[in-house]
Amino acid sequence: MSEECELPDVDQARLAEASRHLLSDELAAELAETFKMLADPNRVRLVSLLAGMELCVGELAVVLGMSMSAVSHQLRLLRELRLVKARREGRHMYYSLDDDHITLIYHHGIDHVLHGPRAIRGQVVRDEHASTSSHGSMVRPRG
Repeated sequence: MSEECELPDVDQARLAEASRHLLSDELAAELAETFKMLADPNRVRLVSLLAGMELCVGELAVVLGMSMSAVSHQLRLLRELRLVKARREGRHMYYSLDDDHITLIYHHGIDHVLHGPRAIRGQVVRDEHASTSSHGSMVRPRG
């Protein structure tokens, strides 16, 4: 007896259309690496700052409450995946998001998280508890 199960009748045209949407293994792996890089809360907080303005390592370290070496390490990882870019001005390196695609990923992620009821710290928080941020997304007040 065969271990294979038979597929129900399938529409070959639909399968062909669906196949056109499938990412290659290589592209899927690269995109997964990008999302993995954004899976760390410290890196997301760093990206949130750089989505607002260009900053140097020292400024980022103070605002994030992290050491300069820890911030530099995170920036190096983000630069390797082209999420962040650097610009030298005198003795200082200023960092910003690499391009508008990264800004859009960040803002769309915020919009997705804040869409409808969501769990934060074990509580369901609805959008009426949030206020609009400078980029138009809803941000829950800290407290």
